Amino acid sequence: MQNINLPIFQKASLKDKFNFYEYLSVMLDGWVTISETLDSVQSKIKNQFFKEKIKELQTYVSSWDSFSKSMKKVPQIFSNWEIAIVESGETTWKLSVSLWNLSDNLRKSHDLRSKIKAALTYPTIIFAFLALAIVIVLTYVIPAVSQLFETSEVALPAATVALIATSNFMIYNWPILILFIATAIVLFYGYKSSEKWKANLDYFILGLPLIGKVYKNYLLASLSTSLGTLIASWVPVVKSLSLTAKSLDNLVYEAHIMTVMEKVSLWQKITDSFAEVDPEHKFFPLDFLQMLSVWEKTASLDTVTKKLTAQYTREVDYSLWNLTKWIEPIAILVAGIFVLWFAFAIFGAILKVTQTVG
Repeated sequence: MQNINLPIFQKASLKDKFNFYEYLSVMLDGWVTISETLDSVQSKIKNQFFKEKIKELQTYVSSWDSFSKSMKKVPQIFSNWEIAIVESGETTWKLSVSLWNLSDNLRKSHDLRSKIKAALTYPTIIFAFLALAIVIVLTYVIPAVSQLFETSEVALPAATVALIATSNFMIYNWPILILFIATAIVLFYGYKSSEKWKANLDYFILGLPLIGKVYKNYLLASLSTSLGTLIASWVPVVKSLSLTAKSLDNLVYEAHIMTVMEKVSLWQKITDSFAEVDPEHKFFPLDFLQMLSVWEKTASLDTVTKKLTAQYTREVDYSLWNLTKWIEPIAILVAGIFVLWFAFAIFGAILKVTQTVG
């Protein structure tokens, strides 16, 4: 069987990467060389694309390139954020520690994403089945019932006319509907690929009730772990802010953090900079700034970032619980509206026909 070479499959998952970095760290602690470790780890990698890139990485390392320099030559796999941590570990002769911290950071990100995906599976299934039920009623039930009214010359109620018209539109124009949905999906992904429109989309999602809260807490948890890992790896604060901003994949937060970076580069305190770019605390809550202030005063970065990460991970959990709590009432409301429409349309029409016959 041939390997799948579609671009969507040509990537390394977070799970692939944190296992890779953890293995490297353990082997380096055992005084195994990078080149030997890369050769050994390939047998443990099932992702064929990732395995090929590790072979490529090993070739560069065997040519006496440093590990971080070799990573730069494989940008499809390794981000600037990861490279900066490894580069710092090489500079400070603490590569195994940096790799372990990197693995731990990616594991936390993976666990957080998995938790969000698992929590959103339930509402997705509910609304999928609800949509399927509505489509079945409109395409199979309504045409069968509407035949009862075709022979009568009674003026049907507006609700009945609208329901039959909706049913007929779905039955006779389904290719147009499929084309419309496909076009909407293509436009959405095209919309996301443009920086200007992606920023608008990011801002819109952050402003959504329930979903926006989950997303915001996820970004703050990611921000805390990324920034903490970089600075703990002795990456300069300004560079750490820049790399963290890009790693979040949210242009709204990226713009704010880049502004903070500019202020910090002019020797302004981090806490004051965050407060200035977001005076209303819409994106960076007051408790987040207070914890950053503790870090600046005590230099206890490791403790502060761990507390921030734990705090906003709990906030994600609470936000997800709140979101799922509202899913059933919303689904019942949508279903109820459709059922009421169906009931008024059908029974209203039956009542008119029987009155006319009577």
